[in-house]
Amino acid sequence: MAVVPRILIVDDERSIRRTLRDILEMEKYEVAEAEDGLTCLVKVKQDKYDVIILDIKMPKMDGMDVMDRLAEVAPDLPVIMISGHGDIDTAVEAVKKGAFDFISKPPDLNRLLITVRNALDKSTLVVQKKTLQKRIKKTTKATTIVGSSTEINMLKETIEKVAPTDARVLVQGPNGTGKELVARWMHERSNRKEGPIVEVNCAAIPSELIESELFGHTKGSFTGAHKDKAGKFELANRGTLFLDEIGDMSLSAQAKVLRALQENRITRVGGDKTINVDVRIVSATNKDLRREIAKGNFREDLYHRLAVIVMKVPSLNDRKSDIPELVDYFNGQICKEYGMPNKEIEDAAIKELQKINWTGNIRELRNVVERLIILCPKSISKKDVLRYAVSLSNTRSSMEDLFEKFDTFAELRDHIEQEYQKYKAVTV
Repeated sequence: MAVVPRILIVDDERSIRRTLRDILEMEKYEVAEAEDGLTCLVKVKQDKYDVIILDIKMPKMDGMDVMDRLAEVAPDLPVIMISGHGDIDTAVEAVKKGAFDFISKPPDLNRLLITVRNALDKSTLVVQKKTLQKRIKKTTKATTIVGSSTEINMLKETIEKVAPTDARVLVQGPNGTGKELVARWMHERSNRKEGPIVEVNCAAIPSELIESELFGHTKGSFTGAHKDKAGKFELANRGTLFLDEIGDMSLSAQAKVLRALQENRITRVGGDKTINVDVRIVSATNKDLRREIAKGNFREDLYHRLAVIVMKVPSLNDRKSDIPELVDYFNGQICKEYGMPNKEIEDAAIKELQKINWTGNIRELRNVVERLIILCPKSISKKDVLRYAVSLSNTRSSMEDLFEKFDTFAELRDHIEQEYQKYKAVTV
């Protein structure tokens, strides 16, 4: 069942209130009245309203004073000011203080209804934004970076130093190493931890939609834009925006992101109104952005904006001493998810896991541990690892690993020629 919007009319003239009530009720709105500013504030504290229509000149407390109080008790509630012709300057000042719009008395009824609908659209958008922010906050689990190797301890120390600042951070590392975990860890230790952390996978969003996803759009701005939508910059306001796979972002979107970082404000796709935003940017990539800059795929000025601090997350092969801790952590985490006691894992099985070439890094290790927990009814032995892990994890050839390092055949050929020349120089 649809929720009927509730509108509060605040005016000391009974005839004005009655006229406005009749018009709004004909449009199927639910209407309440208040004859002065004090009554208005009492009603707002006691009940929920979607829009207020507020007169300026009233006894006890005028509309301007009510606006000041509403900014404290209901800052997101849209207020439409109504005033006599002589009060236009005052009404303009009220809009500067946060009023949605103002209408002169006697009100033009068509304009009044259009303004009410627009104010309701804004009210709905604010509710949607808050709901999304709560959902984002709920689904963001507490995070921990597991491991005590030299590489990981250095990474943790850097995070502890950088997190309390608003410095922009670029996290680099191969796929599956936990770059998003670094971003969340940083957010939880920052001064913005009470705000949201909003994650955007730039590689997963089509290039034609990335700008709408980041900056939002207005109704009718393109086919399928049936209503106004807040973008990720707005949703992350006073929090952290994590731009994953930033190296895959289109050049047109890069230009807009650069402008947003320079001005701390954005404009929705199809809109002309600027929106101030306060976000801390953490970005991540598995690409060499300097190489991408040389190819013309990434803006150098954006790189320097993003890479104030650069953090490198080591591959699992570079921190195999952490595997016992990681396996123990995943064992507890996965068994809890499945509602079973932790599996006993033999030392020989752990040592066998440390011999594997982990091309998929932490993500692959977790998958292997989950597979072992499911397929091994009792404890996990070296034999189980050889059967269920090694045979499935080392399917990639060394040639495939070499292919992954280069984007074009020409680059691969040049590399092989260089290595061959080195080889010949040594063997001759």
